[in-house]
Amino acid sequence: MTTHIPRKRFGQHFLHDRGVIARIVQAIDPRPGQRIVEIGPGLGALTVPVLERCQRLEVVELDRDVIPHLTAACQGKGELIIHQADALQFRFADLAPPGERLRIIGNLPYNISTPLLFHLFAQGPVVQDMTFMLQLEVCERLAAAPNSEHYGRLSVMAQYHAKVEYLFHVGRGAFNPPPKVESGIVRLTPHLEPPVEVGHPDIFSRMVAQAFNMRRKTLRNGLKGFVDEAGFASAGIDPQRRPETLSLTEFAALSRVASAAVQG
Repeated sequence: MTTHIPRKRFGQHFLHDRGVIARIVQAIDPRPGQRIVEIGPGLGALTVPVLERCQRLEVVELDRDVIPHLTAACQGKGELIIHQADALQFRFADLAPPGERLRIIGNLPYNISTPLLFHLFAQGPVVQDMTFMLQLEVCERLAAAPNSEHYGRLSVMAQYHAKVEYLFHVGRGAFNPPPKVESGIVRLTPHLEPPVEVGHPDIFSRMVAQAFNMRRKTLRNGLKGFVDEAGFASAGIDPQRRPETLSLTEFAALSRVASAAVQG
């Protein structure tokens, strides 16, 4: 029985519901020979059953005080490799041998989940898939369609980088301590090829961010510096529209215009 107290500054909420854990492991379907990496293993609720099935698991854990508990829980279950590090700074690509791709899993700390997702999207070429527990609202934002309540920058960027599948809901009682928000399980499968042509990916990223930073403004006002009147016309998009009405394909069309303008 552990006496480790969850730490608020690390956003720790430890999973303890055995039924939920079994359902997550079933969704991950870990197998021997796969390169699986867990972010934020905590006390090992998910780590132990995954390790038992795949026999080798790498984990990235910031809180050094949970590592002895984790090591003890995994004793005799398989090969556990612990990286005591901040996942936001960690180079996951370094864990993938040439020609192999990673499967990344975890109950992500809710206070850093969005920046961590963007950090992982940048390493997409070495990632096979990612299965995460996230705040339910983040799951909804990842999977949202245009003109819906949760649609925004995260929706557009996530869907550009990966196929998004919302799997199931997890109630607050599955954790210790119970978080103030509901949770969900989502699977992100990075695209082998981008689903749309955006021209300059950096311009696309900055343009989408600016559009949603000014989401109350029309595209004409919100995308100043990226797209002019002629650009909207060539993309076939009404500049009076607002960003939450645009699909990924339409953002890509504007990005191609903006990229072409930069290149002259």
